[in-house]
Amino acid sequence: MTDWQQIAEHISKASGKPFSPNTPETIGGGCINTTVRLGDGRHSYFIKLNHADRLEMFEAESAGLAELAATHSIRIPKPICHGIADNQAYLAMEYIAFGRPKNQSAEQAGRQLATMHRTTQAQFGWHRDNTIGSTPQPNRPHDDWISFWHEQRLGFQLQLAAHNGYSGRLQRRGEKLLDKLALLIDHSPPASLLHGDLWGGNLAYDLEGLPVIYDPAVYYGDREADLAMTELFGGFSQSFYAAYQEAWPLDPGYHTRKELYNLYHILNHLNLFGGGYLAQAQSMTEHLLGESG
Repeated sequence: MTDWQQIAEHISKASGKPFSPNTPETIGGGCINTTVRLGDGRHSYFIKLNHADRLEMFEAESAGLAELAATHSIRIPKPICHGIADNQAYLAMEYIAFGRPKNQSAEQAGRQLATMHRTTQAQFGWHRDNTIGSTPQPNRPHDDWISFWHEQRLGFQLQLAAHNGYSGRLQRRGEKLLDKLALLIDHSPPASLLHGDLWGGNLAYDLEGLPVIYDPAVYYGDREADLAMTELFGGFSQSFYAAYQEAWPLDPGYHTRKELYNLYHILNHLNLFGGGYLAQAQSMTEHLLGESG
């Protein structure tokens, strides 16, 4: 039984606003956390709940939301507080009512994402690890993007796949692909602030049609990794891409790098959801090996 009173007291203290909530409203859409809207008629908050041992996941998400919001580029749900209540981990954040995009909403999303990516740092990675879905995502900083992608992204997911029983050809060909990364990542990107998990389900529009992104897996890396994931499952319009390109054109060779970056997410889906993604992971690996010569 969730201790809503305790969570409400934490929210009130963190926000500086008195808060006595009504009955929570369950909100669907997630496969990892339980999500609810908690309101009192004046203020509303979006609450994520999970097992107590997932508190670190919420701590990292809260830090990621704050890092994205600090760019003042695109709307982000403001994190309010996180903690443990009645042996459940929770994350409370600003509740944003979603509406429909307006005529220029998609273009605005593209431009604002490009602005967010203009926030850079010296190293690739982040100051803390986090999660991609519920999978651990290591972010140990690297000076070199290729070595970061080798060790902290593809290599890590291949190790997880082996642990989960997906060895054999996937591992052999995956190791060969790791050796050829320098041939595929043939540019020198800055370390841009990334959302990290930017599929269509993590972009919406508020009641005024302003873009909102949420559920991040933040790190600093090649901005193309965010753009690549927007194409993996669809849901982004051509006007979004045109506006991004106008704001900050992509380097030649993106088409090949896009597949390499999306292989990370397909491997993650393999590790999260099982063998239904094995053939796609193998096919992408083979195609990339062919592209590398």
